[in-house]
Amino acid sequence: MMSEGLRERSKARRREAILRAAYELFAERGFEATTIADIAAAAEVSPRTVTLYFPSKLELATSHFDAVADRLAGALRERPDGQTTLDALEIWLRAEIAQHSDLDHLHDRMLDLNPQLRAVTNARLTEVIQEGARILAEERGDAPDDFGPRMAAAAAAAVISEVCHHAQEANIDKAIAFLRAGLHTLDTA
Repeated sequence: MMSEGLRERSKARRREAILRAAYELFAERGFEATTIADIAAAAEVSPRTVTLYFPSKLELATSHFDAVADRLAGALRERPDGQTTLDALEIWLRAEIAQHSDLDHLHDRMLDLNPQLRAVTNARLTEVIQEGARILAEERGDAPDDFGPRMAAAAAAAVISEVCHHAQEANIDKAIAFLRAGLHTLDTA
């Protein structure tokens, strides 16, 4: 039992070391110029270990963002009865910002210096936006493809991006107030 916990913690540390090494190298050298062997050497593991954790270099580059997007989608889908989509978004955003780490900053730096990776994460964000729009439409009693929920979800994605890059409680308060006002406008239009 004790060794199982130790093994899992060891795997988590190794996984983070690989991510950290990859993101540093992608930010310094670029995604295309960095090899799995480079990442393995920087993380002090074998190339095989890298590919056991991350089958492809692209999967490695996007895994951190994918985890964030999955947590957001889960927060929206699994919200308790009576909790609005916007309330779930606010709770999720505050939890994400509270656990913001230097790996998040390194990930952002990597994306800033590798536009092709930014494009891949934007495509993933689009998937989450579409799901958010569907959930919001259902909550409001709108058709799934109505313009209002799609616009609100797109605005929420932009707000999330800004808040994650400027992680402060005051910014969360402003962002949520902005989104609430926008949703209210949809109700009166």
